[in-house]
Amino acid sequence: MSNFSNEHFLSRELSWLEFNQRVLDQAADPGNPLLERVKFFCIVSSNLDEFFEVRIAGRKQQIESEVVERSLDGRTATETVRAVTKRVRRMVEDQYRLWRGDLRPALAAAGFRFLEIPELGEWDRNWLERYYQQQVRPVLTPLAVDPAHPFPHIQNKTLNIVVSLEVEDEAESRPRLAVVQVPRVLPRLVRLPREDDSMDFIFLGTLIGHYFGDLFPGTKIHGYWKFRITRNSELYVAEEDTDNLLQAVEEELRNRRRGEAVRLEVDADCPQDVWQQLLENFNLTEDDLYIVDGPINATRLMAIYEGDHSPELRDPPFIAPIATAVRDRTSLFTIIRRRDVLLHHPYESFSSVLDFLEQAARDPHVLAIKQTLYRTGGDARIIGALMQAVENGKQVTAVTELKARFDEANNIAWAKQLEAAGVHVVYGLVGKKIHCKATLVVRRDEDRLRRYVHLSTGNYNPSTARLYTDLSLLTSNEDFAEDVTNLFNLLTGICRFQTPRKLLVAPWQLQQRTISLIMREAEHAQKGRPARIVAKMNSLSDPEIIRTLYRASQAGVRIDLIIRGICSLRPGIPGVSDNITVRSIVGRFLEHSRIFVFENGGKPEVYLSSADWMSRNFFRRVETAFPIEDAALRERIINQILAAQLADNTKAWTLETDGTYTPVTRGADQPIRNSQGEFMALAIGEAKGARKRVRPQRPKPKQKQRPKLKAA
Repeated sequence: MSNFSNEHFLSRELSWLEFNQRVLDQAADPGNPLLERVKFFCIVSSNLDEFFEVRIAGRKQQIESEVVERSLDGRTATETVRAVTKRVRRMVEDQYRLWRGDLRPALAAAGFRFLEIPELGEWDRNWLERYYQQQVRPVLTPLAVDPAHPFPHIQNKTLNIVVSLEVEDEAESRPRLAVVQVPRVLPRLVRLPREDDSMDFIFLGTLIGHYFGDLFPGTKIHGYWKFRITRNSELYVAEEDTDNLLQAVEEELRNRRRGEAVRLEVDADCPQDVWQQLLENFNLTEDDLYIVDGPINATRLMAIYEGDHSPELRDPPFIAPIATAVRDRTSLFTIIRRRDVLLHHPYESFSSVLDFLEQAARDPHVLAIKQTLYRTGGDARIIGALMQAVENGKQVTAVTELKARFDEANNIAWAKQLEAAGVHVVYGLVGKKIHCKATLVVRRDEDRLRRYVHLSTGNYNPSTARLYTDLSLLTSNEDFAEDVTNLFNLLTGICRFQTPRKLLVAPWQLQQRTISLIMREAEHAQKGRPARIVAKMNSLSDPEIIRTLYRASQAGVRIDLIIRGICSLRPGIPGVSDNITVRSIVGRFLEHSRIFVFENGGKPEVYLSSADWMSRNFFRRVETAFPIEDAALRERIINQILAAQLADNTKAWTLETDGTYTPVTRGADQPIRNSQGEFMALAIGEAKGARKRVRPQRPKPKQKQRPKLKAA
């Protein structure tokens, strides 16, 4: 069987929503500490925001175009939006039911209360009065809606309040609407002062509404309701037609705030005639309306998670130790010359990567540093190291990606800082995002000029490196160094793509080589040799890769996939994918590493990559996949990292043939396996063992000799 129909594929959008459901399930899990549950609850809302800003916005644009095409699973854009809307409604209902019936009562019992004005005593009311007059009222702008004042422009994801009021004059009373934006510059949760550690809050929108009589004097207030608009936030920059990409991206960022509306969220008690007026003003329909019985923009509840309070309501603290391979040595260059180094984040500290960069910046023998930067978060150590390297006379090049989604403004800011400091900043290739993670250091060693390389599955971002699971490699392998040198020359200069010695590089060869590796396993299986694929990634949606996996399954290849989010492959179809299993792990850390193992007839090959198996990664981004050639490191990846994740029966879910996910069940005689917990314990254990091995031995005190007894 070589042809596959639409029924053999799952919807990308619906698959992503199932991932977000698994995040919501973490918020609902009473086995997680309370504040960690709140964190997951907020992440669900943040994820949905981006989903509407990008995926739903894109589908709506497709509907408005004259082109009618079906997605991989056979749906038109209209059918996809209809199915997604139904699923999102159910998710939002579940989310806020969880808030009302579980999280909010549990928080109240733990000392976190969200109060209403009538519940407050006189002292609190007086304090709020002063706070409102001094901090809130000066930054409020009431906006009338009438023939002389058209409906105001509402910015993306801002919280607003629509007010129904009546204006009385000499002739008659006239009903009116007004809009007040809840200021972004103020905390959304107003904490009431308390002498103890209890935390009582008033929502800022509630506080503002309470004083509408002051804001609209001489009117009769009939009611007020919070609402929020989500807009299309995709960037549209015609790079071929612009001479200054930095300026073009800055301009498009300003336009993003005015993108077309795609979703309206309103308070549950908002009257129908009011939300209908809102829909009309934003050119939306009832299909785009989400009635929320709880705090609109739940991401702002992260304020109660932040800080160092309430350790008993959080996961136990984990401070990643320095990896054993690079511990207790002064020069990373000496270590890397001896053998390749594999780092497993966040279980092993990302500071080793920063040390590599800082040592290169200080080392007088280093001549040049080149680095790709996708999402750094503007980290002071990374930006500072590159600037220091320039001060020390080194040639420094930073290939930056201005179009890293939702990090564009931040990337523009530090790109300007780097340029001002003398770093040669390059914005990559026209029409392609620079998503690969690579650093090249050129050093004059005692014996010769040598190049040191760092390659990674994750970003150069110390903040996310504490939250995301990633793998990175430090090597001085000459083949790797030559490939990375050619890659940087391609990104910064004018040259043709040169076939790498070791690396697989998108958009030129990664998909083709990946297909070849999968089909090689099929050939091994057909000849009776060991054949297996284990692939871990964030998303799988490329149709050609999925079809090739189906063919390999039909040939008898055992395929185990660990996919955190989107999976358009449908496992367990008789005769098509019955040799394929798909699992997803959602836990304390965000699974982000991409690992690909091909059994190769008993001679396993292991690749790490910056790329998921998605069409965008194969054709619209510059990505790298790099082999692990050290046998001990391959063994660690296969038999330690992947083996633990395939055995996880605590935070793992299995994808069923119908597209739903079920938690992995643990047999009565099976031990509890939590892969992330095991990796933390392993890292801590190795760190303790290393400290014990290098602990200096105290000299034994000399024993005093007893005086000899004289003969009687």
